[in-house]
Amino acid sequence: MKKSLVAIATASTLVAAGAVSAHCSFHKPQGQTKTGMTTTPQAYQQASFVRVGGYQKQATQPDIVDTAVAAGSFTTLVQAVQAAGLVDTLKGDGPYTVFAPTDEAFAKLPPGTVEALLNDKEQLTKVLTYHVVPGKLDAEAVTGMSKLATVEGSELPVSSIRIATTDIVTSNGIIHVVDEVLIPQS
Repeated sequence: MKKSLVAIATASTLVAAGAVSAHCSFHKPQGQTKTGMTTTPQAYQQASFVRVGGYQKQATQPDIVDTAVAAGSFTTLVQAVQAAGLVDTLKGDGPYTVFAPTDEAFAKLPPGTVEALLNDKEQLTKVLTYHVVPGKLDAEAVTGMSKLATVEGSELPVSSIRIATTDIVTSNGIIHVVDEVLIPQS
């Protein structure tokens, strides 16, 4: 008991002195699913804890948009979501499963494509909503399906999705990182 009180007093002193953050974070370890897809890396998944009445309680997870912004590798996607007017939707209750293309994925498109999409709200919305599926589907659920019905209205063949990172959990859904921009066939 005495050692516990000393540890608590020492931790409190370090927090007060600024030597330790008043909250701590943990990261989900990276690994592989049974299908060989990489699970969430430390750079994407982070959950903060706050002290409440002597107990640590997990703080609210960020939503899909805030998670994408914080990751730093989805700036083009975030810009496109803003241009299409989909921010409020992707910050809403959901749940949604988002196949999020990275900045590198957008860079693979032919020159001028991103600019053209940003200037054509209807086409941009169609492309972006093709990356969104209603519901919260983890990697195991996704790989167990042959097709997914997208918010855009058409079906996304699961075999055509190259997922680089899976299962980034948000407050209103889940993100799977893809290394290409998915284009609806219709």
